[in-house]
Amino acid sequence: MQTRRQFLGTAAAAASSGAIHAGDEPTSGAVKSRANRIAISTYSFWQFRHEKLRDIERCIDVAGEMGFDAVELLHRQMQDETDGYLQRIKRRAFVNGLDLCGFSTHQGFLNPDAAVRQKNIDHTIHCIELAYKLGIPTMRVNTGTWGTSKDFDDLMKNRGIESPRPGFTDEDGFGWVIDSLGKCLAAAERCGVVLGLENHWGLGRTPEGVLRIVRAIKSPWLRVTLDTGNFLEDPYDRLEQMAPETVYVQAKTYFGGGLWYTLELDNDRIARMLKQHKYAGYVSLEFEGKEDPMTAIPKSLAMLRKAFG
Repeated sequence: MQTRRQFLGTAAAAASSGAIHAGDEPTSGAVKSRANRIAISTYSFWQFRHEKLRDIERCIDVAGEMGFDAVELLHRQMQDETDGYLQRIKRRAFVNGLDLCGFSTHQGFLNPDAAVRQKNIDHTIHCIELAYKLGIPTMRVNTGTWGTSKDFDDLMKNRGIESPRPGFTDEDGFGWVIDSLGKCLAAAERCGVVLGLENHWGLGRTPEGVLRIVRAIKSPWLRVTLDTGNFLEDPYDRLEQMAPETVYVQAKTYFGGGLWYTLELDNDRIARMLKQHKYAGYVSLEFEGKEDPMTAIPKSLAMLRKAFG
């Protein structure tokens, strides 16, 4: 049995030989690949249409029973914002052995009216503070859309392509989005919540648009939420462009056919690509198919475990 003195001597020898470097970052050769933790967005159950599956606490219970590692909350699905409700959600996740890993929110900065943009800045800061109370480390944000489509179905019919408001251009929009998100970063840093700008229509419809905003702001508190299903053409090269800045992944599945469109995604290829970029974070299921979520979600989990496990 090794004595304390022998142990200290061994440790000292290891340190002097270079085997231990206190405070050093691990070298790329020392980093071992590990399975990504698989989460599920509560949206996967509700989909804005299954009212019996809207209750977030029930979604958490079912996610635990199905074998997920974590849950992402959709803000629009919440029916209460009181402290008591937030603490019940935290407790529900804890007793189910689940992390609360992500908070998915909506905001719209593509508006020439400064008062409208300020309202969305205030809303985003409010959501950051909700994430802090819930102990959630990252929050999905988006640019919003121009609002020139009749509705979301019309936007999807046009494959996410939308004209700017009359008299304005995308260049105007980039300025508004960069300024607005920049005003949210002090709250993000204060609360310890990393914002993840998603490839989610509007100016986030292309990787170039997402990265232009993130790189213009240059803050560790604004990175990328990568959605595997929001590039409708040539997804793999586009996803890889964003991979170096990615802090969170949302993975789409479409059992029963997609609600708006269906993509035949190669999750094995996406997983290999993310591992090459040393992505070790959560992969959160966003089920967006027409099949009953209670049968499609377990199949989706098995698919993601196989690819990212």
